[in-house]
Amino acid sequence: MIEEKKWKEIFNNIEDSDVPPTTEPERQYYYIEKVRQIVDRKKEELGRPLTYKTVTLGCQMNARDSEKLCGTLKAMGYEEAETEETADFVIYNTCTVRENANNKVYGRLGYLNGFKKKNPHMMIALCGCMMQEEKVVEKICRSYPFVDLIFGTHNIFKFAELTANVLEQQKMVVDIWDGTDQIVEKLPNERKFRFKSGVNIMFGCNNFCSYCIVPYVRGRERSRKPEEIIREIREFVADGVIEVMLLGQNVNSYGKNLEHPVSFAQLLTEIEKIDGLQRIRFMTSHPKDLSDELIEVMSKSKKICKHLHLPLQSGSSRILKIMNRHYDKEQYLTLVDKIRKAVPDIAITTDIIVGFPGETEEDFEETMDVVRRVRYDSAFTFIYSKRTGTPAADMENQVPETIVKRRFDRLLKEVQAIAAEKAEALTGQVQEVLVESINHQDSSLVTGRLSNNSVVHLPGDADLIGRIVPVRLEECRGFYYYGKEIR
Repeated sequence: MIEEKKWKEIFNNIEDSDVPPTTEPERQYYYIEKVRQIVDRKKEELGRPLTYKTVTLGCQMNARDSEKLCGTLKAMGYEEAETEETADFVIYNTCTVRENANNKVYGRLGYLNGFKKKNPHMMIALCGCMMQEEKVVEKICRSYPFVDLIFGTHNIFKFAELTANVLEQQKMVVDIWDGTDQIVEKLPNERKFRFKSGVNIMFGCNNFCSYCIVPYVRGRERSRKPEEIIREIREFVADGVIEVMLLGQNVNSYGKNLEHPVSFAQLLTEIEKIDGLQRIRFMTSHPKDLSDELIEVMSKSKKICKHLHLPLQSGSSRILKIMNRHYDKEQYLTLVDKIRKAVPDIAITTDIIVGFPGETEEDFEETMDVVRRVRYDSAFTFIYSKRTGTPAADMENQVPETIVKRRFDRLLKEVQAIAAEKAEALTGQVQEVLVESINHQDSSLVTGRLSNNSVVHLPGDADLIGRIVPVRLEECRGFYYYGKEIR
């Protein structure tokens, strides 16, 4: 893989010295080599490879971060294990959007402690959004002292250095940053798929929606330089990638903090020029920042997928204001009309929260009205749950659980009925499908996605994986299709 060749070249250029470089990423390559030497000695001592397992919780940003952690682990000489229980190094990349995610991590740690007692070589690391909460870190240090390494979202690039510190000190290392403006490029990464990849274009969030913890744990918005994004995608394409997913908490605000500001629409225009790249996706798109310029670029593009995830959260202008979303119901509907006029065949998906504090029956009916008018291709629907540390958690008029459940069921029924109708309309058409995997339930089938992100199952074998093929959609099963390749 090109990524591996690249990091080995950088690695070989680092001088053999006892003094680590002060610049990045050279400093991390120094520590990669240092850990690799320790790992090699342990391999020889044990007569077997040392293994790792990365467990990813949460969003696609976390999934991309985990690919970078895996790349570093591979460079340090570890091989991937099949399970956490059998690994010598277990890394939990955590999510904290909902508090029950924290409880899952505590449960896994308690379970894993028994395996660590049997394997004295096992190390456990925790990183990600959950680790940016001071009370969480205090609890782990107090109740789970067998954890070896704790770090957060801002200094994930230091993973090799922190691992070296653990191996040298033989005690828990905790390194949490409150924030950073630093973006370290050209570190190892190990992609999950050879034919598609996520690409971070920015980090952090400036929006401070009243229900959301993300800005507090991911920090302020920081955009990567466009030339670094283009370089990375070119390298991926040269290595076989044909689809990229551009990632950011709010991709529409990309480039505002750069020395020479670049809009997201301008970035997309440059990415589209990359030869060999066939599909471009992006998320998440905040309605308040979705520009006419972006809509025009999408309408003219040959590569941007016909799918837009546009979170609504609530159809009530009153609730949207309390949520601090910076748009109202009519602005959202006007935006959808603009998008559909420019890109008539686009699939629009969304996020909706039911039972936000103070939500009345009238507010909920406003949400239902938007659902009926927009006719989403699918929607992620959530029952509001308090998130400690956010303004909404302290708001009065929390909606009773029984009322929220009834509203949620009504919303889900409406969303599913509309989505099924929209999906059925494509039956019989021939559409291009990017084949992604062998079907998990039937090995005679493969599974892929349309440009609009719908899932398709069709007869085939592993030779189809990574290819875009024409498929007749023969049967719709509500949220997915069965089809047959057109040869």
